[in-house]
Amino acid sequence: MTFAEITLFLANGFALSLIIFAVTLICGAPLGLPIAFCSMSRFAPLKYIAKTFVWIIRGIPLMLQIFIIYYVPGLLFGRPIFSEIDRYILKYYEIPNDGSILQLLMTNMGGLIAVLIAFTINYACYFSEIYRGGIESISKGQYEAGYVLGMSKSQVFRKIVLKQVIKRIVPPMSNEIITLIKDTALANCIMIPEIIKQAKELAATKALIWPLFYTGVFYLLFVGLLTILLGQLEKKLSYFKD
Repeated sequence: MTFAEITLFLANGFALSLIIFAVTLICGAPLGLPIAFCSMSRFAPLKYIAKTFVWIIRGIPLMLQIFIIYYVPGLLFGRPIFSEIDRYILKYYEIPNDGSILQLLMTNMGGLIAVLIAFTINYACYFSEIYRGGIESISKGQYEAGYVLGMSKSQVFRKIVLKQVIKRIVPPMSNEIITLIKDTALANCIMIPEIIKQAKELAATKALIWPLFYTGVFYLLFVGLLTILLGQLEKKLSYFKD
């Protein structure tokens, strides 16, 4: 294989990594907010259930969570649900055999769904702790000042607290977002053909080891882009002074 062919082969795998990254971020970031509110709830049972759930998810390695989501339903119900999704797609849909991102998606849809569920739940819990810390860092005096001005609780949160919280959570959120793109490599533990799995396939079938190290270039370029974008966001929010 030529350098260009290997780059394209790996790029298709990285496109799948980016899909995992994007879906996790789009679904996990909003989901973290209600979990954070539950963790701060004055209703004790809800608060402790939320805190226990977050503790469990943060305490178990993400790879193990992927295994649990992918394999446990089959053990409980006697049917490998996610494998059946793949068999259904292969049976009823015509899939191009061209190594494209479409082929990678269609032939691994079941496993990909399991990975997305595990990633979304995991990162929602991490994001929830960041949200909770940001909200609780705002002094009670700012809430009281809003109430004195005749604002409702929701107005105080929306007009006074929210923008300050966003400014304070951007740095830790940036770290989690950068970690997320690297964590997508864990999807290959159930044979999802993200970029690392693609490189390992080249090593096994073509006896080419260097593409495995070449994958680092893809991650570095994307992390560099994220760093620039998130840095610009921090600058835009710099008018809030702590």
